[in-house]
Amino acid sequence: MSQKFRIEPYAGPAGGWGALKSTTRHLLNSEQALSNLKTLANTNQPGGFDCPGCAWGEGKHSGRVSFCENGAKAVNWEATARRVDAAFFAEHSVASLYAQSDHWLEAQGRLAEPMVYDAQTDHYRPISWDDAFALIARHLKALDSPDQAEFYTSGRTSNEAAYLYQLFVRAFGTNNLPDCSNMCHEASGVALRRSVGVGKGTVTMDDFERADAIFVFGQNPGTNHPRMLDTLRDAVRRGAQVVAVNPLKERGLERFTHPQHPLEMLAGGGTTMHTRYVQPKLGGDMALVRGMVKSLLAAERAAQERGEPPVFDHAFLAEHTAGLADYLAEVDATGWDAIETQSGVARATIEGLAEVYRRAERVIATWAMGITQHKHSVATIQEIANLMLLRGNVGKEGAGLCPVRGHSNVQGDRTMGVNERPTDAFLDALGQRFGFAPPRRHGHAVVEAIEAMRTGQSRVFFALGGNFAAATPDTAATEAALRNCDLTVQVSTKLNRSHLVVGKAALILPCLGRTEVDIQAGAPQRITVEDSMSMVHASAGVLEPASAQLKSEPSIVAGLAEAVLGKWPVDWAWLVEDYDRIRELVADTVPGFEDFNARLASPRGFYLGNSARERRWQTDSGRAHFAAVPLPDHLESHEGELALQTLRSHDQYNTTVYGLDDRYRGVFGGRRVVFVSAADLARLGFKAGETVNLVAEWGDGVTRRADGFTLVEYDIPAGCAAAYYPETNPLVALASVGDDSRTPTSKFVPIRLERSGP
Repeated sequence: MSQKFRIEPYAGPAGGWGALKSTTRHLLNSEQALSNLKTLANTNQPGGFDCPGCAWGEGKHSGRVSFCENGAKAVNWEATARRVDAAFFAEHSVASLYAQSDHWLEAQGRLAEPMVYDAQTDHYRPISWDDAFALIARHLKALDSPDQAEFYTSGRTSNEAAYLYQLFVRAFGTNNLPDCSNMCHEASGVALRRSVGVGKGTVTMDDFERADAIFVFGQNPGTNHPRMLDTLRDAVRRGAQVVAVNPLKERGLERFTHPQHPLEMLAGGGTTMHTRYVQPKLGGDMALVRGMVKSLLAAERAAQERGEPPVFDHAFLAEHTAGLADYLAEVDATGWDAIETQSGVARATIEGLAEVYRRAERVIATWAMGITQHKHSVATIQEIANLMLLRGNVGKEGAGLCPVRGHSNVQGDRTMGVNERPTDAFLDALGQRFGFAPPRRHGHAVVEAIEAMRTGQSRVFFALGGNFAAATPDTAATEAALRNCDLTVQVSTKLNRSHLVVGKAALILPCLGRTEVDIQAGAPQRITVEDSMSMVHASAGVLEPASAQLKSEPSIVAGLAEAVLGKWPVDWAWLVEDYDRIRELVADTVPGFEDFNARLASPRGFYLGNSARERRWQTDSGRAHFAAVPLPDHLESHEGELALQTLRSHDQYNTTVYGLDDRYRGVFGGRRVVFVSAADLARLGFKAGETVNLVAEWGDGVTRRADGFTLVEYDIPAGCAAAYYPETNPLVALASVGDDSRTPTSKFVPIRLERSGP
């Protein structure tokens, strides 16, 4: 636990001694340090378990450990000696627990037994697994329609559990499968399917070793996927250009010392992680990329006039693309004044970025939620794809498009069919294999699920992992929606906010963690996950379960399915006796998973393949498509004094708060801070260190506020601000979603600052 709240600028590199100290502190705080040392040694190793943190891919190993500081936090947080059992819930009412911080809740330890909410006493009490499944079955069978239930999924869920889950939900009769993809990378899937025909990235880890230039858009790998720093460090050291495009100055994109390299640690200073660092305004990335293309187009025309080699890859464009003429007309129609104003970046700087791109034979563009959580995110990602297509940087070694997913299996869950809008081909495969007609009507994504629960259209909410109440936007609206349900069910490893926002009836079902041995029918099991590079890895825990009453996620899904459907359309209990049986079903119905079990014999897993990487474009025209989209018109018209983005601290992964420090940003012992530029502090008449309230300015007549934030002066563009979620989720309007993606616009929230009372 941190000491007194303070702001103290951090001068060191990312990683380094600070990472080692942090890892050691969290190891000791787990209260079983010796066993967790062994556990950490098995992280991301053949025969071990896949890190429960981020979805960054596995590079080449040389026998050394393969986890980062935040991965160590995740492992120690899960593998704690503390327990939350019946005695704990007897001592604490739900109301008293709700008053605690998110950090305090999860710090209480691992959930140890299934619990049911008693509304009369406002306490949870124990319930048997059979009675819990029977209670859920009664509620589901009492619904007027299967579409009155919402089945949420977290990205931590394994492929095996996700496949069984979606099969049960569709056999039950609905496509209401909202999942965490709806809140993070939905825009990537939508945009990439339109541009290149597949909603995933086109690169592998090997491509990063061959790239001449890497453009890193809207992401902070030092906190969100620290193992990426190792990859970028190696690229910089071999001479590749690494261009960081991010509104905030982030330490992980500035300097990095690898904590597993003794000589580098002793030398100090660290590796400079970029060759250029550009800070656009929030939402200005599309304009910046449009400016790069405008500069390249001018260079292409000049080369034609002089009879010089072309800038564009004309052979690739002619053979593989459609829509180029319309797109270039849109580029011509976009003036430099609009580009500079919207991006907040000078023309000369943008032209310099275009020159970096032009000189590189092989380019990777990578991005994360700084790009995907805007109203115009789909258009921005299409613009990035446009840039990459112009020089054939899709479908060749050392080049490609790379959305970096968040949680460790968020991409795999979608591949397994956790999708509220499944393809006809996937439903056809399910129907043929299992002998039933899956529902065809589209289901609810996250925002639609919240709206349905608020209005009473949906009455049962089941969450396979995650912390829905803390992860979602518009906290007051989300909590009201959950409380309006007849039943809420949370499958979890640790106590969190969602357990305290109960429906009329509520259950907590404790599950095994990624670090724990999973025994079914007397034999240890392994599960699988898919990383951001479409590599599928096996994962097997090494620790004894935290409680004898824990069930694996596949066995929980099977128990639920059998209670509701009996042994139809499969024998659920038989399937979970051996997860190989589940994988055989996946191989029968999901493209790319042929011979699934046999291919897992590879120590590092197997590559699913990617049609766009092979220059096979699964679009209507059979070609990659240029998108001719005007720049957005909403960025300058909002009513707020500032545009706020929500983000993580360094002691945080998604909604899990490991501690109260954000070392790289110089915040220690607290989380209610808001980062603002010196220019905006002066313009608005505030000083760093003052306490303010944040008031959202959506213009919809609803007052949304978050009170008691300390102003921190930070290197961020004028007009922009940043603060941590979930503390600022109450400010994100449920109705403010991305065009075509329906993703909450958490990276662009119009706010004003209000002085806090005495």
